[in-house]
Amino acid sequence: MKYYIIAGEASGDMHASNLIREIKKLDNEVEIRAWGGDMMEKQGAKIVKHYRDLAFMGFAEVLMNLCVILRNISFCKKDLLDFAPDVLILVDYPGFNLRIAEFAKSRNIKVVYYISPQIWAWKKGRVHTIKRVVDKMLVILPFEKDFYKQYQFEVDFVGHPLLDAIVNEPVDSTGFLKLHQLPDRPIIALLPGSRKQEISKMLEIMLVIVDFFPVYQFVIGGAPSIELAYYSDIIGNRNVKVISGSTHQLLRHSKAALITSGTATLEAGLLKVPEVVCYKGNPISFAIAKRLVHLKYISLVNLIMDRPVVTELIQNDLNSKNLQFELSQLLTNDSKSTKLQADYDDLIEKLGGPGASAKAAKIIQIFLNQ
Repeated sequence: MKYYIIAGEASGDMHASNLIREIKKLDNEVEIRAWGGDMMEKQGAKIVKHYRDLAFMGFAEVLMNLCVILRNISFCKKDLLDFAPDVLILVDYPGFNLRIAEFAKSRNIKVVYYISPQIWAWKKGRVHTIKRVVDKMLVILPFEKDFYKQYQFEVDFVGHPLLDAIVNEPVDSTGFLKLHQLPDRPIIALLPGSRKQEISKMLEIMLVIVDFFPVYQFVIGGAPSIELAYYSDIIGNRNVKVISGSTHQLLRHSKAALITSGTATLEAGLLKVPEVVCYKGNPISFAIAKRLVHLKYISLVNLIMDRPVVTELIQNDLNSKNLQFELSQLLTNDSKSTKLQADYDDLIEKLGGPGASAKAAKIIQIFLNQ
């Protein structure tokens, strides 16, 4: 069968690549054309557009790049028709993907949405569009099934694919420091995001506290799509190393992490790494978002657990004083560390264990064969 897959971000690239791997186990004659990244390409997908050319963050940034976005939408519609897939599989990335879903539905192309847009956070009205243009929705967070049920839309909860990624990857327990030429000192990971806009803002803030923790070495988890020179310009003369494409290995070897809000907050939780969640956006975008988004938390760990498991420093609260204090707590407060580890165990149990990618692939195959 022919599959057209669209993933517009680094996390989507990872999840889609695992899904492709499982689809290939069930379909010997698979042909995949996709918008995504290097991980999807390694699984055999023909990449039409790389996600690094699609990532525009925040309301103001989207407006400034509106012409580029509209050109991408137009190109995607034509490319979709030319390829004529048996199914269109969309991975999160709602602003773009819901437009393409509507177009595909009008052309009688089957639409599967894998990893629901976070419409429970804002734009709940999108649920009506999803019901109209999506044939099969696969969700990865336990509370999403109940959310959709309120709107009389049955969806399939498959579990979170991050558990697959973590379980399936090899664990380097001895050679990490040597491989990356790191000194034998405890590590604090810095994960400033995957887009240049957020990296430049978040990394500048994170790096301010490096000198307050001389016993530790700070290592940046670089996004695969961002060149090392970009990080170097921000780091300046600080003794901070960048390791790209090995986020999980970096987290496994870290005592704690400072993480920009996003999928990486959940990755750290599943790997049981103490973390401080950080976010500071464009003031205009943040002011608009604050009026539209009604959530108690911004990190996936806290959202899933529905309580403050990890500390979140948002906008004006994200400063060197607060960062220094919260990181010190993670490194020295034994009782807090013990409670956090127990909370992480509860988090893993709540997500249902590994196997999400295989479940999703099987559901898609059954749907296509109906």
